Amino acid sequence: MISLDRRRFLQTTAVLALMPVFSACQKEIETGPKKIHWDRDMCERCKMVISERNHAAQVLNEENGRRYMFDDIGCVILWFKEENITWKDSAKIWITDVKTSKWIDARTAYYDTIHQTPMAYGFSANEKKESITNKHSEIIDFNEMSKRVLARGR
Repeated sequence: MISLDRRRFLQTTAVLALMPVFSACQKEIETGPKKIHWDRDMCERCKMVISERNHAAQVLNEENGRRYMFDDIGCVILWFKEENITWKDSAKIWITDVKTSKWIDARTAYYDTIHQTPMAYGFSANEKKESITNKHSEIIDFNEMSKRVLARGR
């Protein structure tokens, strides 16, 4: 028969041994932008291959950790509408800066209206307002860009 002290020791050892197994079951959602596989990942909306590094966008649904990749910010906006995405207001949206290709927050970016984009919506993201130096370009925010994409449609 096993003594009471030995039984407690074995129970404690078993619990400690299984703790890493159970803690590994908790999956944390990465909250930053994910690496895109250029020329292989496809746009969620138009199904074009994402190849232009200075116009790509991605969306994260924080509720389930699912990510969606896009070749143009216009595709993001129309996808939200067409797919009736109920979590769009809480979605994390990143877009690449047109000059540096660095991932930036799409909601706080400044958009110019002079670049040719993959799906021809014509809105390029800039991290800083001062980096838009073309005097023929308008400087608009995320909300205005979204309104114009929705008005244009397609």
